[in-house]
Amino acid sequence: MGLILWILIGAAAGWFATRMLEVRTTPLQTVLIGMAGALVGGLIVKTVLAVLGVLAGIIGAIGGAVLVLWLWDRYAR
Repeated sequence: MGLILWILIGAAAGWFATRMLEVRTTPLQTVLIGMAGALVGGLIVKTVLAVLGVLAGIIGAIGGAVLVLWLWDRYAR
């Protein structure tokens, strides 16, 4: 359940982050990058902050998606 939630949050956060950061990607790239960032961010934050459980995973998923999209915009283009 947590993995599916992270993927959905990542897709939404990816879309939202592209609007906030004005990243120029295709819709598919946006969703895939957001999902990848959400998975990585969710796993890292949940591992570090295991006490908070699901909340830590959600926060990490959003943060990871935004961070990966920002890095993509800065260095991949």
